[in-house]
Amino acid sequence: MIEEAAKLIAHSRFLIAFTGAGISAESGIPTFRDRGGLWENYRVEEVATPEAFKRNPRLVWEFYKMRMKRMKEAKPNKAHLALAELEKMGLLKAVITQNIDNLHREAGNKNVVELHGNIYRVKCTSCAYRENLLDSGRLEEFLEEEGLPKCPECGSLLRPDVVWFGEPLPQEALQKAFKLAERADVCLVIGTSGQVFPAAYVPYIVKENGGYVIEINIKESGITPIADIFLKGPAGEVMETLLAKVKRCLKDKGC
Repeated sequence: MIEEAAKLIAHSRFLIAFTGAGISAESGIPTFRDRGGLWENYRVEEVATPEAFKRNPRLVWEFYKMRMKRMKEAKPNKAHLALAELEKMGLLKAVITQNIDNLHREAGNKNVVELHGNIYRVKCTSCAYRENLLDSGRLEEFLEEEGLPKCPECGSLLRPDVVWFGEPLPQEALQKAFKLAERADVCLVIGTSGQVFPAAYVPYIVKENGGYVIEINIKESGITPIADIFLKGPAGEVMETLLAKVKRCLKDKGC
């Protein structure tokens, strides 16, 4: 099956990738729903909803600063790097991700659509102020601040620029993702449960428009029933092998 997947990718006209928490698990970032995942130690309603932030912004910020520190130490793994290589080769047109860890950008991907926001971005709860703490070089300073973060323009509370439970996805990112899915003839689905909508519609749109869906996961997911090819295994290991076979296929004109 991996040979067939390599052929589809090598001959693709418009390849996209759709990724979830599973792709970053090998970088040491815990997934949400699996054993040992993030929600075993935290209740969603206490740290990841608009109501939680209104009720106890200090607790929410303690949780997100903890996550920032953990993600800051994480490095892109072989799966992230393989996707970046596919983009450099001109095959991969975009990565659509449910992750907020920034690892696709760190790996080198340029066209990344973040459906659920970015852990290193903050936004004002009152005005239009937004800041990427990596770009501004203020991440370390921000993490050391003890008080609640305030907007430098209006003085209101800052919040993480991520999508919380009960909030809609940013329409601009969602529409861009859907348009990319409509154009795609091949979609690599990596490490997602396929249970979080509307993000999970991406591979369905590809399928509905006549494209192929290749899934890489350690276990079957909500996407598996529509996948043309299911490659079981850790994302890094499978993607490293798949990339090598794609390169070999491109060299072999008869592939």
